[in-house]
Formats: sequence, C-alpha cells, structure tokens
Amino acid sequence: MKKILIPLYGNDVAPRFDLATEVLIITTDDAGEGREEKIVVMPQASAEQLCHLVLTEGIGVVICGGIEEEYYQYLTWKRVGVFDSVVGPWERVFERFCKNELRTGSILYGPVP
Repeated sequence: MKKILIPLYGNDVAPRFDLATEVLIITTDDAGEGREEKIVVMPQASAEQLCHLVLTEGIGVVICGGIEEEYYQYLTWKRVGVFDSVVGPWERVFERFCKNELRTGSILYGPVP
C-alpha cells in the first residue's frame, strides 16, 4: 500500500503547500490499480499541520506546487518523497505519477500528448 498526498485548489494541485486548506489522500495497492481517495479539509492553512498530517497518515509521497525549503527538507528527512513545483489538474498529475512519468517541475496544462 502506498499513500500519496496532494494539496488541492479546486481540481488542481494547490500553487503553494503552506496555503492549502484541502488535501487529497490517495491510497493505492502495490500494483497501482485499486485506489481509495479521501479529501481532508484543514481547519486553517498551515504547513506545520500539513506536515503533521503527512506523518500521522503514513504518507509516502507528497505532490505539490511551491513548498518552502524548510518543509521540503523536513519531509525528505522523514523519508517522504516530494515532487514539488508541479502544476496541473490533480487527476492528470496522479496519472503521470502512476506511470512513473511525473517529475519535479512538471506542468500538465494544455493538450494531452
């Protein structure tokens, strides 16, 4: 089982990790086939609360827009994979992640290649 957290802004990846008040947690099986999605609404925007959520939920990967260096370093120190500077609709981002095609800095707006 793998858990992925994506901060949301509507249907898109939130532009900033520390300003997101809604996050999507996707749990997948080892083959990446079966999945469970849940949305968590945060009481307020807080990078510290998001980091706490990542650790308490056992998240293995965070996919986000901009993230301050302090939180990036903290999460990677806790052995959480971080794909930052990612822009686009979360479904498309997740699809690329599942295909192992997502990279830090990916911009996924525009026509599907």
